[in-house]
Amino acid sequence: QVQLVESGGGLVQAGGSLRLSCAASGRTFSSYAMGWFRQAPGKEREFVAAISWSGGSTYYADSVKGRFTISRDNAKNTVYLQMNSLKPEDTAVYYCAATTGWGSTSYEYDYWGQGTQVTVSS
Repeated sequence: QVQLVESGGGLVQAGGSLRLSCAASGRTFSSYAMGWFRQAPGKEREFVAAISWSGGSTYYADSVKGRFTISRDNAKNTVYLQMNSLKPEDTAVYYCAATTGWGSTSYEYDYWGQGTQVTVSS
């Protein structure tokens, strides 16, 4: 089992940057592919980015491609989401998630963090 705790959210102006972190418990972190999702008020949860267990493969939603970078450090049991050129429409609660598979839909992920709020002001 994996427990996930996100951090790094906050308030930032449009054009600014934030780096989210997701710390995982358990010795099998490197066995899981990891993903970031987000949910804005009144909207469904949407996929943001994913990274394979080794970090060798990444996948991004079109809306964040070129602005966001997902990475992981298996020695630290942590996955990151570097967010640059932030826009007001990036405002949401951001969740990290773990899966033994690979995908961009929430039902493919087995474990979830509690989320961290990101607010981008215009």
